[in-house]
Amino acid sequence: MDLLEYQVKEWFGKIGIPVLPSQRIDHPTDLKRLKIHYPIVLKSQVHAAERAKAGGVRIVETTIDAIAAAQTIFNLPIWGELPEVVLAESKYDAKKEFYLAVVLDTAVCRPVLLGCKEADIDWESAGEKMHYVVVEQEFSPFYARRLALKMGLQGALMQSISTVVEKMYRLFVQQDLDLVEINPLAVDASGQVMALNGKVRVNERAIGRHPELTQMVAKIVTNTTGSEINGYLGNWDGIEMHGKIGILGNGTGSVMATLDLVANSGGKPGVCLNLRHAFLTDSSPTTFCDRLEKGLKILAADKSIQVILINLLGSIPQATELAEVIAQFLQQNTNEPKPQAVRSNGSKSRREGSLPRLVVRLAGSDFDAAKEYLTTLKIQGDVLTVVENLDEAVSEAVRFAKSTAYKKVS
Repeated sequence: MDLLEYQVKEWFGKIGIPVLPSQRIDHPTDLKRLKIHYPIVLKSQVHAAERAKAGGVRIVETTIDAIAAAQTIFNLPIWGELPEVVLAESKYDAKKEFYLAVVLDTAVCRPVLLGCKEADIDWESAGEKMHYVVVEQEFSPFYARRLALKMGLQGALMQSISTVVEKMYRLFVQQDLDLVEINPLAVDASGQVMALNGKVRVNERAIGRHPELTQMVAKIVTNTTGSEINGYLGNWDGIEMHGKIGILGNGTGSVMATLDLVANSGGKPGVCLNLRHAFLTDSSPTTFCDRLEKGLKILAADKSIQVILINLLGSIPQATELAEVIAQFLQQNTNEPKPQAVRSNGSKSRREGSLPRLVVRLAGSDFDAAKEYLTTLKIQGDVLTVVENLDEAVSEAVRFAKSTAYKKVS
């Protein structure tokens, strides 16, 4: 999981890596209360690369120009991703630019320090241009100075860059990261170094050990579209596809069997989640009903999903409570007023604020009470169908997804 630039720079600033004065912009009108001096650089906060080429980076010198540029950036998708945030940052005149990184080398199972006298370079394909030092024992400033010397640096610049590398390594270890990258690290005419852009890749297996990361990932999962969800599924045994039928099950075998039946019936499966396992971002134990609730929210947030097919069989804890989770999910979403088709930043919504149709198949005597409860819901005929037979459930889900007359219920 990669953090966004503004999140990376917050971390850099806390650990002492030099960063420019900046301000998070959630709406173009926030620029009327800008606390940094013009000229500034506005940067789209998306995970996609090559933002500048796509028009997601603009230099502006007045408030009027800044607001107009921000409105454009908020409405500019880059590789299909719209920004929730724009970063406003002071403009910096760089005389030299370098590349620095700390990366976990899985081949040697050790951290590696990387440095290059050219910026905008891919560390995996840099070849001989990239200098490296393997941290073979307990880290000391020696390793950072050794990298600076390999890069051909001397004097005050060598010391400044060595200090930055030390802090990068400290962040790398403290947060259990796979990558900390500064690209570029700029140097101005006075010799001052500045991290103009940064990248942090989080080790997904370590997320649960860091509450701050857990909150970040939970928010990302909530805000991502279906095409982005798979990277955050982790132990859910999630499968990312691009169809209209999302699938929730309580076992790898049942999820795969349901997926195959949907495909063989002419349907197009979407994201499929196995609720048997805990979610990657859960830092404390979860119940099956907790995971069902979160799974429903993830699939409902994907605007491409028109039908959610729930296939549960056998025996699970809290079999009776799961009906209440489904009922609460339906009631909350159908009772809420329909949201405006405008996001807080003024751009068109990526979500329709509507509810997918639910087809629920519960097989096993443990689910008798749950089935009885669900079939008595007044809302059942509009957005909920409960069946016992899997073939019938798949047939209903495919029919709803294919129906041109059916639209997500608001």
